[in-house]
Amino acid sequence: MTQPIRWLQNEIADRMLQKLEIVKLDTKDILLVPDFPGTHVQAIPKRFSKTRLHGLHEIGLSNLALWKLRVSRLWHSRFMASHLSSFEAYKNTGRLPLRDNSVDLIFSVLLIQDLSDPKHFLQECRRVLREGGLLAFSYLGPDTAKELRSEAFSQRLSLRALPSPWDMHDMGDALLGEGFSDPVMDMEFLNLDYESNAVLLQDVKALNLVDAIGIEGGQIEDLPKKLTLEVVYGHAWVIGKHLSKAQDHVAYIDPNQIGRITRSDSA
Repeated sequence: MTQPIRWLQNEIADRMLQKLEIVKLDTKDILLVPDFPGTHVQAIPKRFSKTRLHGLHEIGLSNLALWKLRVSRLWHSRFMASHLSSFEAYKNTGRLPLRDNSVDLIFSVLLIQDLSDPKHFLQECRRVLREGGLLAFSYLGPDTAKELRSEAFSQRLSLRALPSPWDMHDMGDALLGEGFSDPVMDMEFLNLDYESNAVLLQDVKALNLVDAIGIEGGQIEDLPKKLTLEVVYGHAWVIGKHLSKAQDHVAYIDPNQIGRITRSDSA
C-alpha cells in the first residue's frame, strides 16, 4: 500500500481503535506494523498510557518523513528507548527485528493482504508478543474491487489477485493453527464512489491491485466509477505461550512446566 491511500489507512486505524475500546490490556510496548503518521498514533498513548511505540515504517519514506517519524515516536514514547526500522527488514530476513516476548500489542493496519506468506507473519507476531499479549489487525478481503474483476476490466487493467486472498474464516482458522487464542473476526464492505476514472485508477494502483497501469488503462472510458473494499478486522490473544507447544495440531506440555500440588492430610 502506498501513501496516496493514507486517508483509508487513517480511517481503518480509527475503526480498529474503536473496536479495542472494550479490551482490557496492560501494555508497556506496542509494535505498529506498518508504521505511518496518523491520528491513531496520538490516540494509542492516551488509550494505553506509559507505553513505548515501536514501528516498522513503510518502505520508500523520504529522509525528512523518516526523521519526522522518529521524532514523533520518541515523543509519544515519552522519550523512552523505542525501536524503529523499515518493513523492508522483515521482507529481507523473514523476521520482525524485535526480541522474543518483547511487546504487548501488535497493531497492524491493511498489511496482511500484501504478504505472500501471512502464516509466517502470524508466527513472527506470536514470537515477539509477550504472554497475554494481543494481535490486532485489519486487511483487505477477497471481494475487494469485485467490480473490476470481470474479464472486461481485469485484463485491460492488468488487475491481479491479492497475494493473500483470505476471508475472515480462513484467518480465524490460521490464528488457531498458529497457537493464538480466542480470535475475534468481523468484516464490513466500504463502497467508494468516484467522479473520474483517473482518481479510481490512482486508488487501485495505491492499493497494490495492479502491477502497472499503462496508457491503455488510462484510456478506459467505461469504468464503473465505484469500488468495493472488503475490510476484515480481527484480534487474538497469546495465552499459555510458555506452557505448551503444538506439533501436528497436538499440544505437548513440558513436564518441567507442571507444578506439584502438595496436600496435607487432615488429622
